[in-house]
Amino acid sequence: MSKFLGTGVALITPFNSDSSINHEALANIVNFNIDNGTDYLVICGTTGESVTLTKEEKKEVVATISKASNGRVPLVLGIGGNNTALIIDEIKSTDLSNIDAILSVSPYYSKPTQEGLYQHFKAIAEASPVDVILYNVPGRTSKNMEPETTLRLANNFDNIIGVKEAGNNISQYYELIKNKPDDFLIISGDDDLALGAVLAGGAGVISVIGQAFPKEFSNMIRLGLKGNAKEAYKLHFKLMDIIGYIFEENNPAGIKAVFEALNLCEDTVRLPLVPASNSLKSKISSFVENF
Repeated sequence: MSKFLGTGVALITPFNSDSSINHEALANIVNFNIDNGTDYLVICGTTGESVTLTKEEKKEVVATISKASNGRVPLVLGIGGNNTALIIDEIKSTDLSNIDAILSVSPYYSKPTQEGLYQHFKAIAEASPVDVILYNVPGRTSKNMEPETTLRLANNFDNIIGVKEAGNNISQYYELIKNKPDDFLIISGDDDLALGAVLAGGAGVISVIGQAFPKEFSNMIRLGLKGNAKEAYKLHFKLMDIIGYIFEENNPAGIKAVFEALNLCEDTVRLPLVPASNSLKSKISSFVENF
């Protein structure tokens, strides 16, 4: 059974009011998640504001999370971008001894063809000493990785073990699940569609909201993996409003506002992002108080 079945969370990087990393809060969030049922942790993804972190800061974040998790759950590290050669250099120069897989986002801004996407991930797969999870998020990259391309990579490279699919397109999930190799993981990157994808045969989720409500969210996914739709949807409906709120303005400003309401960290984000508006914070605070 894959170590990446169930609920992974795309961890935030908590900042102090001066924008320095709050390592104590980060360790607390790691423990909060592991203690409440999260199955694995994703480090330095979009939600972790990885594009605003220096190389040294990324190393420090990995070290803090590795120390706090202490081998209790698998760790996935985000290494991606639109410069293939630079990504390969980063893979080769990064200490991956505590890392179980890398999550590599489809190239953004460049808008490659499907063949370009294939060749990009082929090069990454050939360079990576650990497993690779593809990440398709056309809302951020402006280019959809078509199911045919994903499945071609899945069939041709043993160390490409899954895809985090975040196209917010349920028919694309169905096509991937229907045609995937048996051991290839279709992991939802859409919190609102995660349960439906799991019930259709998906492997789970890499979630944003799951890190703030790990007990409820991971239970929902476990129930979904067991085919218990009725009980799982009770939890889905309980979380539905907050899932909408956290993506209303931008991610991770929304989830950081949730963590502020939970008194786990400040809501500071680095430019070009700004914190959630007061009206959104009010809705989020009200939800947390009444949850």
